[in-house]
Amino acid sequence: MIFSSIEYFIFFTVILLLMIFIKSNSIKRIILVLASYYFYGYWDYRFTILMLLLTGVNYYAALKIEGSKDNKQKNQLLIASIVFDLGVLGFFKYFNFFIDSANFLFNPLNIKLPLLSIILPVGISFITFEVMSYTIDIYRGVNKSAKTFWDFALLVAFFPHLIAGPILKPKQFLPEIRHDITIKRDNVSLGIQIFLLGLVRKVLIADHLAVFVDVVFENPLSYSTITLWLAVIAYAMQIYCDFCGYTDMAIGSAKCLGFDIPRNFDIPYISQSVTEFWRRWHISLSSWLRDYLYIPLGGNRKGKKRQYINLLITMLLGGLWHGASWNFVVWGGLHGIALAIHKFYIDNVQKKYILNSFPYKIIAWLLTLTFVCLTWVFFRSTNFSVSLGIIQKLFCLTSTVGINWYATSVFLCLPLLVLVDFWGNKLSQGFKLKLTSFKGMFFMCFLILGLLILGSHNSSPFIYFQF
Repeated sequence: MIFSSIEYFIFFTVILLLMIFIKSNSIKRIILVLASYYFYGYWDYRFTILMLLLTGVNYYAALKIEGSKDNKQKNQLLIASIVFDLGVLGFFKYFNFFIDSANFLFNPLNIKLPLLSIILPVGISFITFEVMSYTIDIYRGVNKSAKTFWDFALLVAFFPHLIAGPILKPKQFLPEIRHDITIKRDNVSLGIQIFLLGLVRKVLIADHLAVFVDVVFENPLSYSTITLWLAVIAYAMQIYCDFCGYTDMAIGSAKCLGFDIPRNFDIPYISQSVTEFWRRWHISLSSWLRDYLYIPLGGNRKGKKRQYINLLITMLLGGLWHGASWNFVVWGGLHGIALAIHKFYIDNVQKKYILNSFPYKIIAWLLTLTFVCLTWVFFRSTNFSVSLGIIQKLFCLTSTVGINWYATSVFLCLPLLVLVDFWGNKLSQGFKLKLTSFKGMFFMCFLILGLLILGSHNSSPFIYFQF
């Protein structure tokens, strides 16, 4: 059940009506938890067992940590919970990856380890980070434990953000769960508009670009340089609109129910440095990696060289978090190197020379955008050798132009993307159309339903569902 489907429209309408007519807040929370488990089990009921296990173990560990006065016991409980969480993630997501890597290394010795048929639970990486951050925050004393198991279960399983984030911070979202769940007309109006924004990104931009991107990346080396560049640019637009579209629909759904989910994107492709890009792209993941990995590694507190190493380690692991493939590791490593180089540049060049002219900003933007687009090649390609082949061909101009009809979608979608980003930025600043009347909201719901029907023929799963 994806947000851009008729099934979700019906599912969400039923949940919203239940929240309107049921008065007891405790019953509302229980219904939201059960609805979230139904939503997750829609893919495979076995996924719900795993999520319940992760929720139960971390809830119990956090309670024991909070109630203990023995620092040694707290450390043991924290380590045990983290080992369990990472063990679950490692088994389902990385077991076959490491076996494949081992088989490659041991190939000269004719040693081949068997692979397992493992079904990857949808959104397992997001769920794991969610429960880990809760237990770590309790250990650090920056947050109090959830009042009831149902509260924590709702934090983990809340269906709008469950599959692909944003990764919610417990200290921000738990207080919202404890408040009365009230459906307000203004919230529903704004939520519908944000949801519609995400639907436009997904159905009208991402899904249409996917047709061109999928065709080219199926056999990329058979296409001309210009077509490859168009496909790379199209994929940069596709993954942004696909993931940002999901986030908008998650934020809009939560807003209708009276919950605030933080913004996860802030027009990342206007960034003038890789550092700025990661402040604007997948903000919840960037914050998580900073708070729970980069800073514990030492951050910038142990000298410049150590800071560069910490940046590289953080991004390498961030790349691996995205998927069990060396392509993702390379993608993360390239961003880590770029972040370290930019930090060195700021410390040794930019602080000595004032570089704020308009031409400088344009060049910085073009360099950043080019780097980000090129690294997306590793994100999208099937394997490392194909990625290198694409990069090589991008800089070896071929005589054949080879632009087909689908390639024009890049040019057609670009103005729409700019318009949608402008609208999204206005909504994030508090602007909203006056749709508080029943007629206005009915019109918006009808428009959403029309887009769902329009997109259902060419709809594809959200890219980040695989992570």
